[in-house]
Amino acid sequence: MTRHAQQPTIIKKYANRRLYNTGTSTYVTLDDLAKMVKEEEDFIVIDAKTQDDITRSVLTQIIVEQESRGGHLLPTNFLRQLIRFYGDSMQTLVPSYLDFSMNSLTRDQEKFREQMAKTFGATAMGAMENQVRSNMAMFERAFRMFTPFANEAEQATRERETRERPQPSESDFDTLRKQMAEMQSRLDQLAKKD
Repeated sequence: MTRHAQQPTIIKKYANRRLYNTGTSTYVTLDDLAKMVKEEEDFIVIDAKTQDDITRSVLTQIIVEQESRGGHLLPTNFLRQLIRFYGDSMQTLVPSYLDFSMNSLTRDQEKFREQMAKTFGATAMGAMENQVRSNMAMFERAFRMFTPFANEAEQATRERETRERPQPSESDFDTLRKQMAEMQSRLDQLAKKD
């Protein structure tokens, strides 16, 4: 159950680095906060001494911890590009661009999850992987537009990597649609037998 309509839970961070969930009256860990994010439970982290909102830095800590455990969601080139934007005139545009991009990626991901649930086949998993690759390539190309002054060698390397990455073609999607239709037909026939 999500808490979209409710007020965000207040998490207090004390000087001893302990986090206290005022909603459940319990101490929590960064892993607990990560779980709350995944469950779409909204929260704000407040420094108990200064009353400053430190939510952004705590969320960043969660990402750093996930990356150090081998999650590796953020590509190295992406991190380098992101660091370059700090202090740059484009810095004010980056947050809204990233927010828009992540929302688009999330919408596409949900579409493919729904297709997977309908077909229960490995074909849908392959389609999702292709879509993720396509989204990442699009994201990298779009992000490159914000770094027009990157050195030419780095730009050439990124362009070569993008060209070498297999891109799904329209025929791939047609094949996938046909396979999904066949799978749905088989599932319908199985359902009729029961």
